[in-house]
Amino acid sequence: MRRRTVLTAAAATALAAPVLGAAPARASTSAAPARRSLEIRGCDISSLPKDEAFGAVYRYPNGRRGDAVEILAHYGVTHARLKVWVNPADGYNTKKQILPLAKRLKNADIGIWVDFHYSDTWADPSKQFKPAAWEGLDVAGLTRAVHDHTADVLGALKRQGTPAGLVQVGNEINGGLLWPEGKNWGEGSGGWDTTAAFLKAGLQAARDTTPRVRTMLHIASGGDNATSRWWFDEAVAHGLDFDIIAQSYYPFWHGDLATAAANFADLSARYGKPVVIAETAYPFTLKSEDATNDILYSESQLTEGFPATPAGQAAWLRAVADMQANVPGGKGLGYCYWEGVWTYREGDGWDPSDPASGNAWENLALFDFADRALPALQVLGGYRG
Repeated sequence: MRRRTVLTAAAATALAAPVLGAAPARASTSAAPARRSLEIRGCDISSLPKDEAFGAVYRYPNGRRGDAVEILAHYGVTHARLKVWVNPADGYNTKKQILPLAKRLKNADIGIWVDFHYSDTWADPSKQFKPAAWEGLDVAGLTRAVHDHTADVLGALKRQGTPAGLVQVGNEINGGLLWPEGKNWGEGSGGWDTTAAFLKAGLQAARDTTPRVRTMLHIASGGDNATSRWWFDEAVAHGLDFDIIAQSYYPFWHGDLATAAANFADLSARYGKPVVIAETAYPFTLKSEDATNDILYSESQLTEGFPATPAGQAAWLRAVADMQANVPGGKGLGYCYWEGVWTYREGDGWDPSDPASGNAWENLALFDFADRALPALQVLGGYRG
């Protein structure tokens, strides 16, 4: 996830390529039986080391200060998602930060979910920049680099006794990864053959270093069944061996709950694999704590029935949890809240190369502007637990 430059018209057309076969039936978003719990009730905490370095504190609802990881564990969060960059300008989101954070997570009995971007900065559907150190490599060299980088990080985690339980090979890779070689559409791209070669290298490295790990492939089309079918049909046709279908699903980008529910139901049946929402979020306010324009700032961006209030944010997470619990055959594993601990601190902004950049996410965090845990955190960890 990166606050999202819109895909070009050409990209949007390519990613919405026609899909043969009937459209899936609409799926119900009504509450599943209470006994249907979710295995994954996760939170992306990639920003935590840098936020703490710039003075962030975290509090329980009563104002008592606590350790962020321990607060998440207290409320029942099952997994923490950690993004990995190769050589970012600010030095964060690398193996150096992930290793000590993984020890904190293990001590709190929170599972480790590693999210490889294969970039020095944000990777998402609109951009998949190669790491600077890999710029001169050909396809064979890039394939080796993906394998070795994946193995290096996951191997280090295993050696220190904190193996990853979940691994994403790529982040929001609708258009492939390591552009232009690994772009899966368009003139000058390597096409799906090259995309698949890179992904196979990462998947193999994950299994070689951590045999019990569950692998996932992640795109950002939670409410777009045509793109989802196109992408995963290609993945299967190219022999990619993965365990979980992962999707980003934000209502302000990806459509309503019923459309997303139908997509997840269709994908789980079509490919016989479990599904997970790798990213979702919702604002608790439309106010901002800094001068940077936030991603969500207008009533027009909200989903009907879910106001930008602490109660509205909590209600959104209950609805998302119910949707996953309703995936037929018990194939809905759960969901992960994106960057729930990324509160505003000067110096910890969007751009890793610009210390003056601001935070456009603080009104979507799981802690309010007084650093207190919001009701949505209790929902995340405890509802359908």
